[in-house]
Amino acid sequence: MQGHPNDTPESTEFFRSKGTYQTEKGKFFLTWYSNKLLTHGDEILDEANKVFLGCKVKLAAKIAGIHWWYKTESHAAELTSGYYNLSDRDGYRPVARMFARHNAILNFTCLEMRNSEQPEEAKSCAQELVQQVLSDGWRENLEVAGENALPRYDSEGYNQILLNARPNGVNKKGPPKLRMYGVTYLRLTEELFQKQNFDIFKIFVKKMHANQDLCPDPEKYYHYTVPMERSKPKIPLEVLLEATKPVKPYPWSEVTDMSVSEATGFFFDLLAIILSVFRKNRN
Repeated sequence: MQGHPNDTPESTEFFRSKGTYQTEKGKFFLTWYSNKLLTHGDEILDEANKVFLGCKVKLAAKIAGIHWWYKTESHAAELTSGYYNLSDRDGYRPVARMFARHNAILNFTCLEMRNSEQPEEAKSCAQELVQQVLSDGWRENLEVAGENALPRYDSEGYNQILLNARPNGVNKKGPPKLRMYGVTYLRLTEELFQKQNFDIFKIFVKKMHANQDLCPDPEKYYHYTVPMERSKPKIPLEVLLEATKPVKPYPWSEVTDMSVSEATGFFFDLLAIILSVFRKNRN
């Protein structure tokens, strides 16, 4: 692709504006390349399904969070990774449709990330990427799960995770239409158990459960695990690729209705702002 590791997309022949990626030759290559990822993932999940057939487990597969260069026309980092995702082509919904054949949970990352915390030169758009991928999973009737990409101990990071876990907030009359199946918190460290950090973390966990007490019975919060059945018949590639037609993501609320900040108060909010500025300057 005629470039060097530290090049920007515009400085390469392939990814620059009106570059090779927009030609018939480039489109042919990127389609072939991304289809290989689809086929490989499908084969791996099919083998996993055979291994765990009849067991009370669920398969899950992770989509990488390639958020740098998302704001650029070429989405160069995503295309290089096999996710053929552009403004006029959805690179994630075909993957979600393939997951659906195996009843696999779609697992994503970057849940804690906010655009304002990323260096401007990276053209990152982590929030919109999360919104797109989660929406694609829900549109294919998948259970969607996720995790934070980097360790966070502040209310801003926790609030962003809570927003993505329930994009339209809590529904007091039943489960919300849009809700994540599960969230994995990364990670268990000595820093997490420092008193100040652990106090905020406990509030975060309480908010994740919508201020409700612990429910030890998973069936009461809609987590049914039944013996695994055989994967559905293989989906033709052309049917998977029908999902590349872009559809506007589901709308997200501006902020979570289960804010950790409300419980932690002014001091922790101020500390979170200072840490956010420090992280941005460090990057």
